[in-house]
Amino acid sequence: MKPFSFNTPGSMHVEWGGAKRLGELLSGWFKERNVLIVTDKFLNESGLLEETKASLKAHGFHTIIFDDVVADPPEHVLMSCVELGKSQQANIVLGLGGGSSMDIAKLVAVMLTSEQPLSELYGIGNVQGSRTPLIQVPTTAGTGSEVTNITILTTGETTKMGVVAQQLYADKVLLDAELTVGLPALPTAATGIDAMVHAIEAYTSAHLKNPVSDALAKEALRLLANNLITACTDGTNRAAREAMLLGANLAGQAFSNSPVAAVHALAYPLGGHYHLPHGLTNALMLGPVLRFNMKAAAELYAELADVLLGESQEDTATKASRFVDHMQSLMNASGAPQKLREVDVTEESLPTLAKDAMLQTRLLGNNPVPVTEEDALNLYREAF
Repeated sequence: MKPFSFNTPGSMHVEWGGAKRLGELLSGWFKERNVLIVTDKFLNESGLLEETKASLKAHGFHTIIFDDVVADPPEHVLMSCVELGKSQQANIVLGLGGGSSMDIAKLVAVMLTSEQPLSELYGIGNVQGSRTPLIQVPTTAGTGSEVTNITILTTGETTKMGVVAQQLYADKVLLDAELTVGLPALPTAATGIDAMVHAIEAYTSAHLKNPVSDALAKEALRLLANNLITACTDGTNRAAREAMLLGANLAGQAFSNSPVAAVHALAYPLGGHYHLPHGLTNALMLGPVLRFNMKAAAELYAELADVLLGESQEDTATKASRFVDHMQSLMNASGAPQKLREVDVTEESLPTLAKDAMLQTRLLGNNPVPVTEEDALNLYREAF
């Protein structure tokens, strides 16, 4: 066996309704009591946080609310949150929401105590020192951000950059699937497919793939694929919601250690230019990239086919094709848009998107098949 490392947050608790007693769950772990809650305006104004805040207050925590997080958050959102946290002397950071809120929470936890400017943090392993205690509570079953060590920020009109560092792993993670019950069908579909992309790309990654990430990716894909349609059509189904949230979490742990590749590389320019949700852009590019990677990943696809469709005596090529077809049928049944033209992407923009995708060298290097700019353009055309 080749040597490998595997990293993940310090502790995770899974409990339906656990957010309602978060203060109790945290009271034995932290002496600090000044909690900066990083969330978005919709969640804060919906009342979803009220019982969580009441539980924290009942156990001696003081809460400070930052609810200006938006999808694909720009740098100024991060800096505003850091400024609030410093002014209120926050000594715990709680990310509560979707991937954007949890991404912001990670960097806020670092920057509350660090003198490093943001510009020095971008890239892999550039964060120095420690950080403020960090807790993550997801409200969607998709990004897996609660268990990853990655933050993605919008750095320009159409560009994004990432911070990857060990310090971004949370101290505590709470998975409360009750928080995902109100998620409408389309976001449920998009985030669920996003999580499946994480599992598939982790399993087929050209670098750092290992037995632990493989085991997590396979179980994640099984949970997600078997429950996606139920979660989309019956959002109150507790078993499906719990399976989706756990599946997204396992996929997050997998790709945090065995990184994602071309689907994400091609998805980012779509988000940058058209401000489409990250999960949706991954869903739109998954089918074309799966087919493109077939020549190198067929054996791995066949192994995933055994997980989803049952073991068979079919040859590798047949199994692999059945896996790709099954993933496409799941996306069709979920109700998520299937073509770029359906979300107002223009054909004229495809060359620009392909050029921008080539900037995602950190991701493209993980793809099982090298991707040229011409390949990227053809993939966008196929998705169009």
